[in-house]
Amino acid sequence: MMNNIIKKLLNSDEPSVRFKVLVNVLGKELESSNIKELQGEIKSSPRVGLLLSGRGKDGKIPFHPYRKWYGAHWVLAILADIGYPPGDKSLVPLREQVYEWLFSSKHEKKIISIEGRVRRCASQEGNALHYLLSLGLTDARTEELAERLMKWQWPDGGWNCDKNPKAINSSFMESLIPLRALVLYGKLTGNRDAKKAARNVSEIFLKRKMFEIKPTKRWRKEDFIKLHYPCYWHYDILFGLKVMAEAGFIGDERCYDALELLESKRLPDGGFPAEGKYYQATRKGKGMTGRSLVDWGGTSKKHMNEFVTADALYVLKKSG
Repeated sequence: MMNNIIKKLLNSDEPSVRFKVLVNVLGKELESSNIKELQGEIKSSPRVGLLLSGRGKDGKIPFHPYRKWYGAHWVLAILADIGYPPGDKSLVPLREQVYEWLFSSKHEKKIISIEGRVRRCASQEGNALHYLLSLGLTDARTEELAERLMKWQWPDGGWNCDKNPKAINSSFMESLIPLRALVLYGKLTGNRDAKKAARNVSEIFLKRKMFEIKPTKRWRKEDFIKLHYPCYWHYDILFGLKVMAEAGFIGDERCYDALELLESKRLPDGGFPAEGKYYQATRKGKGMTGRSLVDWGGTSKKHMNEFVTADALYVLKKSG
């Protein structure tokens, strides 16, 4: 069954799906000529064309970088996740939009400490650090993002933007993406502090077996165990396990229940469905929040989503 679904994905019209399977599941080297050629195909693909279609003559997207889901921040995050080739200088204007936002006085005024804990949506800096590293767009300011994340860590290892003084536990939502970013930062730079910080963050998820949380008014446990693509800043078990695989923690026995839950969602053909989505695919409604210029395969109970399936196969392969 595994071989059949891999073969099917390798015949996908979407080059980023083929990239995810070849590199993440079959272990092809990023430096190989075939993979570099495939990344060139990703760069010129229809989905990437739509993602970048909002750019003006100055190379920038004329909205706030955080505008969901077509601002510069989200476009760069998606490009990094689908295997867009690194070092593309045409993305520099988008990078500068992000830097202008994250290092602005308005943004920095929101970095506040209450009861000895910095209350920040660290997924913002975390996502920026991850995609700047992945897309080869780093400079000295990128290191500052990593330093900020490590400086803001809560005693339990993660981050939370909850301004309630009684809030003492880190958030799954705000901690997963910074974990992903610090893992990559540690790998690329050898920074020991980043590696230690990543190890500490992982315990937030592992001690709760990746999905055992207390329900809140805003989030239910069901939100965490559904499969989505893209997750953007949200958490689900597949995204959580994917980051654990990237970090090298997927072999921890505390991942087993989540892995079994993921496996239980496999469809008869061997693929995995998208059970929910956070975007509305439309080229209209300029300025609306939650708008995506790209359709990522939609949702279905009976049919696989190629992006979800490629990530699920990666997780299962890494878990052994």
